[in-house]
Amino acid sequence: MGFIKYPQQKQKKLEQPSTVTCGLRGGKRKPLWKSRVLSTEAIQTVHSLKLANSDSKLHHVFSTRLSRLLKADLLDTLAELQRQNEFPLSLKVFEFVRKEVWYKPDMSMYCDMIQLLGKNKMIEMAEQLFDEVKEDGLKPNTRAYTELIGAYLQVGMIEKAMETYDRLKASGCSPDKLTFTILLRNLKNVGKKELAAVLKKDCIEYMEYPERFLEDVKKKHSKRQQLDLV
Repeated sequence: MGFIKYPQQKQKKLEQPSTVTCGLRGGKRKPLWKSRVLSTEAIQTVHSLKLANSDSKLHHVFSTRLSRLLKADLLDTLAELQRQNEFPLSLKVFEFVRKEVWYKPDMSMYCDMIQLLGKNKMIEMAEQLFDEVKEDGLKPNTRAYTELIGAYLQVGMIEKAMETYDRLKASGCSPDKLTFTILLRNLKNVGKKELAAVLKKDCIEYMEYPERFLEDVKKKHSKRQQLDLV
């Protein structure tokens, strides 16, 4: 099983599109420990990891706190770091989890990490992690492809996003509401009307109520544009 190689140098900054939107993820998320009960141990571990300002201190937290957490608390710690967008720490904890004796490959965990990497424009690492899904004995599902598509759109890589969309369909998976929403809104933002038209045709094939869905996407997109102008 391969593991993510941490870059020694900061990745080259990629060109960004003017706006990247995903209507299904809008709004502020409540802190995890307000929406569910996090153990004291998990909360303290998150704080300790964030306060560790050197490799030696971080190693100390891993060996004295993280290694002693129960499985549920360890997974909660990872989820909270992801929620707070602490992506370097999330990566380290993710790798730690994968080395635990009880670990079994989990697609949702991979998808959460690909989403986090895409959000932080770490495209090469997102691609690498997507490839490792197969190495871990899993088959990428619709969400895994969609998160990679979203990662490409974060940096304006429209062609790669569409290639991944085609790979999604060729794999036997079906694009869902999130897939179409991310693509349609971002293609419209960058003026790719022809590509958007192709996707609208696909909606007829894959969506249960395509006309209603497309109208909803259009209304929410228009509303978002009005809010951006205020």
